[in-house]
Amino acid sequence: MEYRSVTDMLAVLSPAKNLDLSPGPFRVAATVPVLMQETVALMQVSRRLSQTKIRTLMKLSPDLAKLNYDRFRSFQLPFSVENATPAAFAFNGDVYRGLSARTLDLADLDWAQDHVRILSGLYGVLRPLDLMQAYRLEMGTKLATRRGTNLYQFWGDRVRTATETLLAGHDDPTLVNLASAEYFKVLQEKHMLRSPVTCVFEDWKTRPDEGKVISFMAKVARGMMARYIATQRVDRAEGLKDFKESRYRFDQQRSTEHRWVFVRKFVPVGELLRDGERGI
Repeated sequence: MEYRSVTDMLAVLSPAKNLDLSPGPFRVAATVPVLMQETVALMQVSRRLSQTKIRTLMKLSPDLAKLNYDRFRSFQLPFSVENATPAAFAFNGDVYRGLSARTLDLADLDWAQDHVRILSGLYGVLRPLDLMQAYRLEMGTKLATRRGTNLYQFWGDRVRTATETLLAGHDDPTLVNLASAEYFKVLQEKHMLRSPVTCVFEDWKTRPDEGKVISFMAKVARGMMARYIATQRVDRAEGLKDFKESRYRFDQQRSTEHRWVFVRKFVPVGELLRDGERGI
């Protein structure tokens, strides 16, 4: 499928360490990452790493170091549905528990394809239906390449340029940040042509103004927001303020122009997951 342009805002997510490479619930019109040439160059460096180097570089156990050594060595081109998995199906962390991509229908996934991006240490930026092979290479990894000593230097302005090129000329060229600080850093915010909007999810026990970001819950909520974009066909950033999943509500008083705060009264983790499954 050819790379498509859209005319609306774009939201970015972080990837996940855990992966689920089982077949998706149905066949989709899979695509290829737009920065694949850069990925190949980065993989050429990564696959030369020894298990010991991987263990030290990524602070992994011996078993995980061997797993990722094998992943780097088995990287295979060209990508196809036989040797790769759409990114939205493959990632399996807290954010993707909230997104629950395997329960979206084709129309939802098509909308997400145009309005959601996943930042990645290996792939730079992924569309939900972009094929990917198993890997672990966090954006903060200090991997030396001919471009520098870490992945931020390797990617330089490439991810930002690809993202801003996509947004150029849109009716709503807003970039919505649903990613972690580690991953959003690759977009070089200080060099952006337009300030992004960052969504913050807080839980409170006594008063909303005492809300705090609880890492696990915030990650799930970011995924829920991405799911909301897909299922509700949100095409303008302002539409995100209507988000009310899992009891979160937009707090106008605690928000600023570029930092939108969503709050809710604290609920136990188990109840949060049940609500997420029901789409509350």
